[in-house]
Formats: sequence, C-alpha cells, structure tokens
Amino acid sequence: MAHGLEVIDWEAPWLRPWRVPGERVAQRVVGGQPLHEALNGEPDRAVRFVPQARLPPGESYERYIFNSRQCPTREGLHDFFNGLCWIRFPQTKKRLNELQAVEIESRGVQGARGPVRDALTVFDENAAFLQAPGALWQALIDRDWHRLFIQLRPLWSQARLVLFGHALLEKLVQPRKEIVAHVYLLKVAMNSIANLDACVASDLNAARLAGKPFTPLPVLGVPGWWPLNEAPGYYDDETIFRPARPRAPVPE
Repeated sequence: MAHGLEVIDWEAPWLRPWRVPGERVAQRVVGGQPLHEALNGEPDRAVRFVPQARLPPGESYERYIFNSRQCPTREGLHDFFNGLCWIRFPQTKKRLNELQAVEIESRGVQGARGPVRDALTVFDENAAFLQAPGALWQALIDRDWHRLFIQLRPLWSQARLVLFGHALLEKLVQPRKEIVAHVYLLKVAMNSIANLDACVASDLNAARLAGKPFTPLPVLGVPGWWPLNEAPGYYDDETIFRPARPRAPVPE
C-alpha cells in the first residue's frame, strides 16, 4: 500500500469537501510520485511542497515555511492531509503560519509555547467549522448532547459541518466514536470553500486565539455521518458525550 492512501473512503461525509484534490493527489502517490511532488501538481497553492530533508537543522518548521514559502513534507497520511489543507484553505493556512511565525519570533521555540501557540496548534490539527441554526449552536456550546443530537435532530438537515484539522482528518480514516473536533466559534455562511477560507482567515488574530475560541464536538455523533448513532443509547456514553461546563457565548 502507498502510505495508507488506498484505505481512504472518499464517500465518507467528512471527506466530501476534500475529495476533488484528495483523490487526484492520492492517485499520483499510488502511481509512484513522492508526496511533495504529488501535492505540487495541484493548482493555486500558497506554498511549494518540498521533502522533509529540505528543513535546515535547528530551524523551526513554521519559520521555515514563513521565510521560504516552502512546506517540508514527510510521506504518510498526516502530511498528506496537511498538504490538502494548504491546497483547499490557502488563506487560512497562510494566516496560521504568519501567527505562528510572529509568536516564535517574539517568544522563541524553547519552553512553554503560550496560549496563542497552543490555540494555533489546536486549530491547525483539530478545528472544524459549522454553519447551523442558532438553536443547534446553543445546544452545542451548552454541551446539551440530548438536545443537540436527539431533540433537535431534524435541524441538522439545515447545518453544514466542514472539518479542517489535518490530524482530525487523519484519525477519521479509521473512524472511532471517541474522535472529537474543536469547532471554531465563528458563524459564517458556507457559500463555498473559498468564501469560508477567506472569512476564517480574516477572523484569525492572536488575541482571539488566546481566548480559546473552540467548543468540542464528537463528530461521529452528527446525524447522517455515522450509522451507529441511530442506535438507542448511542449518546449515553459520558466518557465521550461529557456533561456541560460553564457556557461560552454563542458566536455572533
């Protein structure tokens, strides 16, 4: 097998926004191209992908990307999905990289990363975006899982959830009930991925990220995403659907 790419189910609901570039890149890798070359075959890239060995010893990954506009890439699913994120969300990835570079410049890479870099890592690895009626947003923020997934279940037909984090996408290649996304607290109309990309990129800043603007969502609880969540008692597992904490504000 080529890096596990053959086991990706592009029919899965969470991979639909990624299918067009994802299948093309995967086919190139399966055909024998190194991953960085396969990613470079896609148009409208914000960076050029290069082998991991191109990263100079002692230089931070994020600063290297910021200074060179080149993204060191390892073979495997993790960097495969990271590359797709750069292709599908170039403005958001560029903004995340800029914020990381500023933090590294001011604080260095040693010791504690601080709240902004911690939030940037959570965003990059595990974020998701939600367009949904206000009642669903409030139930999600309240962690009122029964209301969110059972009482308000019909409202999910009006919602759209797009996953962003590349570690999140990698984990979902082998779906497990316990996989949780961090939904970014931003209400945005998802007219297109390009529109979503521009809106998120313009919203990102250090002060906002320091406030941890996320709320957890067990993604395989989303109606229509996983057949097992139709079974009685699916949402009763409190190790996954954990009780509410103090409420965060609903995004404007």
